[in-house]
Amino acid sequence: MRRLLPHPILAAFLLIFWLILQQSAGLGHILLGGLIAILASLGANLILPEPVSVKRPLKILQLLAVAGVDIVRSNIAVMLILFNPRPKPTSDFLEMRLELTNTFGLAVLACLITATPGSAWLEYDRERSTVLIHVFDLVDADEWVKTIKTRYESLLMEIFQ
Repeated sequence: MRRLLPHPILAAFLLIFWLILQQSAGLGHILLGGLIAILASLGANLILPEPVSVKRPLKILQLLAVAGVDIVRSNIAVMLILFNPRPKPTSDFLEMRLELTNTFGLAVLACLITATPGSAWLEYDRERSTVLIHVFDLVDADEWVKTIKTRYESLLMEIFQ
């Protein structure tokens, strides 16, 4: 079974997203989505450097909820900055040390930071375990570091390490 479906979680998510995008759970959509999910899982097996192991899968739901709320709040904050007639926002670069070392955890963290409006993951230095982030309106760097560490990094460490 592992040879046919080397990444079952990836395949399950792809099938669910396929059915959501098709807005149908008909037999044809399930079969086609299942075929696409299996092929993607086999393709991912060729390029992934290590097997994905999720230690606490229920924490993924907590991470999705936290990230969803943060993305909505950041959208509103960026909109208010853009429409508010005040001096330019104080954009700046922020370098922070990470404790997270899992490849997939780092990839998810990079996606979350970049998906959140007003911030972008720019560079990761594996030797020093630091990340460079650009923030659109950086008011308090320590608050940004604290937010990323407590809201994202700690959850990702529980999930992947």
